[in-house]
Amino acid sequence: MNWFPLLNSLRIAAISSVIVFFAGIAAAYYIAKLPRAVKGALDVLLTLPLVLPPTVVGYLLLRVLGPRRILGAWAMAHFGARLTMQWWSAIFAVSVIVFPLMYRTARGAFEAFDETLTLAGQTLGLSNTYIFWCIRMPCCRAGILAGAVLAFARALGEYGATSMIAGYSPGRTATVATEVYQLWSIGNDALALRWVLVNIAISAVVLLAVNLLERREGVGKC
Repeated sequence: MNWFPLLNSLRIAAISSVIVFFAGIAAAYYIAKLPRAVKGALDVLLTLPLVLPPTVVGYLLLRVLGPRRILGAWAMAHFGARLTMQWWSAIFAVSVIVFPLMYRTARGAFEAFDETLTLAGQTLGLSNTYIFWCIRMPCCRAGILAGAVLAFARALGEYGATSMIAGYSPGRTATVATEVYQLWSIGNDALALRWVLVNIAISAVVLLAVNLLERREGVGKC
């Protein structure tokens, strides 16, 4: 049993999760300060990938990253790099798909934060940076970490957009999700079932971690 699809899925999910972790926190924090109309419009835009079919997201990414499209042609002309059909091409797709999960979770955690703690810190002369990292983030950490773990789990199982932008190439771009589909399409149900069981086991562990984090959040709120 070749373990490349699992290792590839794990590295794509890990890199994507790190990207959306910081991007989601930053977006949730700064958008919350904007006027209601602007905030509402941006909220719809950033959450849209959560409700769109993954294949639609993949198609839209191809319209931007394809070798004859805006960014794809630019990258090819200046760096000789093709942005599609590489293992790391899936990072673009997965990041877009899972970003709304991190963003919505971080926003919910920040909205539940007691802003009187911020005001108290400001009266003590603490900087906004110190207040954010040493007061706000510790109080919201359980919810934010739960969002990050959930985003990782979703990234690990992403198929639609990934298959469109990275394709399927054994030992090169294959992920667990695309491997299962390919094995099923050629009638190798036994090996496909093994990969399904591996994916179920990993997902169960991730969801257990989310439940533990949510339980800690309920016990140890600021």
